[in-house]
Amino acid sequence: MRVRLVAADSMGVRSLATHVEMCGLSIAVDLSASLAPRRYGLPPHELELRELDSSLERIRGLLQDSHVAVITHYHYDHYLAGEPELYYGKHLLVKHPRSDINVSQRIRAHRFLVKGGIAERARVSYADGMEYVIDGVRFRFSPPVWHGEPGTKVGKVVMVAIECDEGRVVYASDVQGPVDEEARNWLAGLGGADLLVIDGPPTYFAGYKVPREAVEDGFRGFVEVVRRLKPHVVVVDHHLARDKAYEDILGDLRRRVGGSSRIVSAAEFMGREPRLLEAYRRELWRGEWLPGEA
Repeated sequence: MRVRLVAADSMGVRSLATHVEMCGLSIAVDLSASLAPRRYGLPPHELELRELDSSLERIRGLLQDSHVAVITHYHYDHYLAGEPELYYGKHLLVKHPRSDINVSQRIRAHRFLVKGGIAERARVSYADGMEYVIDGVRFRFSPPVWHGEPGTKVGKVVMVAIECDEGRVVYASDVQGPVDEEARNWLAGLGGADLLVIDGPPTYFAGYKVPREAVEDGFRGFVEVVRRLKPHVVVVDHHLARDKAYEDILGDLRRRVGGSSRIVSAAEFMGREPRLLEAYRRELWRGEWLPGEA
């Protein structure tokens, strides 16, 4: 089994793109990346634009070589909305485009799957609450769970456990902790994992776009899930890595969880130094900070 975190917020772009090679199957999970159009009132810096180009080049190459593509929801940092041809001929396991979905994601899904020609030129299976076995690899999907706090306007996502005799990888992006109790229970009920890939609460929005109580609920959910699921390694990234205090927060999470799970950023998992480019966008524009500096 081989897992690559292809792009992530700790690697300079908005993403939690993951590629899994397991029992002879090549699997693309939410392969895409984007940038915040504005942060601190500023557009992306040149370093961010270069990192995005590099990330998308890696993503396109891996997607072309993948047999299966998983899309957990229809936000642009989780699928290549403008390049549907890259999905032709593949087996797609996707969030249901019409059921338990908000308006904006439903419109995007229709544009991508129908107008993009994927429904006719690929095999599309709906993931919500379903199980599939493809060439000996089992995909177990959660029911739709909230993208953060229950009732959020940004809608729902699905989570997935991918497993065969070589091991089990669990992917739970954009659950923001998780906050949603249904998401916590589904993850904990899996009974173990070699690797959990998950995003943390959006602390950079705390008290602004997201209530502070929801952020703390997300942290409590994270601790609960890791203690109950007991994955060997946890990659926690994405929304959480948009905060300059990210590495301090990771240290606090390690203390709160205790136990034997190794908790790392996507960058650390891939043997790279974190590059929190969005979090330091203001300093980049001022020439006051370069990646690698604290």
